[in-house]
Amino acid sequence: MSDLADHLGIYLHLAWASGQRRRPMVRDRLLVLAGAIAAELDLDAVAAYCRYQILEHNPRHFVRRWLTLSAALDDEDFQRHRKQLQRRYPREKAEQMLESLGIQMAREREAYFSDYEYAAAILGTTPEALEEEFGGESSENNE
Repeated sequence: MSDLADHLGIYLHLAWASGQRRRPMVRDRLLVLAGAIAAELDLDAVAAYCRYQILEHNPRHFVRRWLTLSAALDDEDFQRHRKQLQRRYPREKAEQMLESLGIQMAREREAYFSDYEYAAAILGTTPEALEEEFGGESSENNE
């Protein structure tokens, strides 16, 4: 698994946990980070799902400015916002937060065929459901 895919898993887990704890603002911040990573990994349906979840909670959220998070990656305003979020939730802090929740990432990813399948599972959905709702996985060989 790539370092980016590992980072994606961390942010998706934290976003899910924040949703369970009824902390929607924190969840949305983490979904922005996860969605941007998913877009970088060409997991466009995962990125679209993250964007959808953010806008479902807050239709006026900053991400509404772009049709996709892939498009947002090229925008300076989005990159500035993303850097602020990355400073707020750096990888080390995110890993500590994940550990405090009792989530062990070390072997979890190994249970899935691809990064796409893994991300879908964390989001509580399936690759098929993501493809139906948001279009297909753009890179079939994400491992």
